[in-house]
Amino acid sequence: MREPTFLVLTALVDGPRHGYGIIREVAALSDGRVKLLPGTLYAALDRLVAQGLVEHVRDEVADGRMRRYYRLTSAGLQVLTAEIARLRQLAGAAESRLRALNPRHA
Repeated sequence: MREPTFLVLTALVDGPRHGYGIIREVAALSDGRVKLLPGTLYAALDRLVAQGLVEHVRDEVADGRMRRYYRLTSAGLQVLTAEIARLRQLAGAAESRLRALNPRHA
């Protein structure tokens, strides 16, 4: 899974968000490293909706602009949980190798 996809799914764990809210949350989660553009975000959301990992829940108008809200589905939560486990395993393997190389700095 690519990092932006992982971060979009993570941004939706605690409840529905609109596009700009997802963009802000992804930036916060990545300490500003990942800056999603709206076109990139909505292409990713369309893909995630098609995969059944995210669903569109509602639209609302705020300040004259349409906001689309999305939430994580149970399938999306399962995929995110599996990805977290995969990343933990990989990080553990890397840490083990680093400790073997230089035990004093591990």
